[in-house]
Amino acid sequence: MRAARMTDHEETTVTDQGATIWLTGLPSAGKTTIARTLARTLRDGGHRVEVLDGDEIREFLSAGLGFTREDRHTNVQRIGFVAELLASNGVKALVPVIAPYADSREAVRKRHERNGTPYVEVHVATPVEVCSVRDVKGLYAKQAAGEISGLTGVDDPYEPPEAPDLRIEAHRQSVTESAATLHAALTERGLL
Repeated sequence: MRAARMTDHEETTVTDQGATIWLTGLPSAGKTTIARTLARTLRDGGHRVEVLDGDEIREFLSAGLGFTREDRHTNVQRIGFVAELLASNGVKALVPVIAPYADSREAVRKRHERNGTPYVEVHVATPVEVCSVRDVKGLYAKQAAGEISGLTGVDDPYEPPEAPDLRIEAHRQSVTESAATLHAALTERGLL
């Protein structure tokens, strides 16, 4: 059940403003690291924050889903629903999830728009060559060795956002600088 929204007569503080901040990008682009760094800063500033990590969501909320286009779409929609629910109740939902298909991301954005919930799409635009060197989870090595297939951006599609609200080239700046860039963008939008 959704909590009641505040009326025009109730006072809110800046920390009451919820929003979904979706960080999309290739595996090992830096999405989760940036989200966790920003989350610490926001919590220190008194904001309510949740990081909806894609791996954790797959383990619990989307257990049983595979990596077909349909399953990936279902996974993104589930995450989008939870993010919107949190955001509509005053939480900054940071979502570092690949979400490889533009139509899936657009469906999440439209859900937020229908409900009047702020939504910010951030493209962590780290090139696949850099991601494969970082290879945080060893996925690129496994794909190269033929142990796995369907790796997003290598042998499975990734549709980068054409017009994200913010594009971060995380390979050209530090994690702290990337998180600060996102913090500044949220401040400019009146979300902080």
